[in-house]
Amino acid sequence: MHANTPMPEQDDVPEESGARRSWSEKFADAFRGLKFGIRGHSSFFVHFFVAALTIAAGFVLECSLIEWCALLLCIGIVLTAELFNSAIEVLHRGLDADTRERNWQALDIAAGAVLMASITAAIVGCLIFGHRLGHLLGWW
Repeated sequence: MHANTPMPEQDDVPEESGARRSWSEKFADAFRGLKFGIRGHSSFFVHFFVAALTIAAGFVLECSLIEWCALLLCIGIVLTAELFNSAIEVLHRGLDADTRERNWQALDIAAGAVLMASITAAIVGCLIFGHRLGHLLGWW
């Protein structure tokens, strides 16, 4: 979340209790977390836009089942890494100034994880789409 992202409303904050939560409550919490992770993070939207382009290219180039599996796995890993990065940013902002100063490297490591996932996904995408284009253009 960036500074302009609103804090969760009281209805969005889960209640603390010792009772076991139902599966529907757990899923509601997970979807709320997904909403918080997506909202206000421009980098998530960049990844989401690239994911949409990747899916469109997969349809146009008529990817095989295994190619689709690889592409969707890469998309999921990048978006998941971005959500973990967002969670670490939120935790970091909640720390006092001294602790933030000692732990700023955690933000860089989380950003590095997103970069690594993105580079790997880009390489996989280039291999798959390059191979598909080569076949369509009769290069092999």
